[in-house]
Amino acid sequence: MVETTNQLPLSPTTTLSQDLTFASQRRVNLVWEITQATIAITITLAIIWASLNKTSSQELTNAFFLIVGFYFSRTNHTAIGGVGDKPRQPYKGR
Repeated sequence: MVETTNQLPLSPTTTLSQDLTFASQRRVNLVWEITQATIAITITLAIIWASLNKTSSQELTNAFFLIVGFYFSRTNHTAIGGVGDKPRQPYKGR
């Protein structure tokens, strides 16, 4: 059984402008992460295709390690990017 209380909702701690900024940042972050993932998957499929067809390309191999390396080192799902105020987050390290 769900217990109900007669508490009033809390007052908001952010302004409408801040809420819009955070929503825009989340949208941009989503687009950027999808773009990064698409590029990483595409280069991985290219490496697999080249390997199956016994095609050797040092440039393709270098591009693979560069792109996938940057993808894994730069992807940070907890960070908030963009301009404007950002909430304080405790440092969690790597």
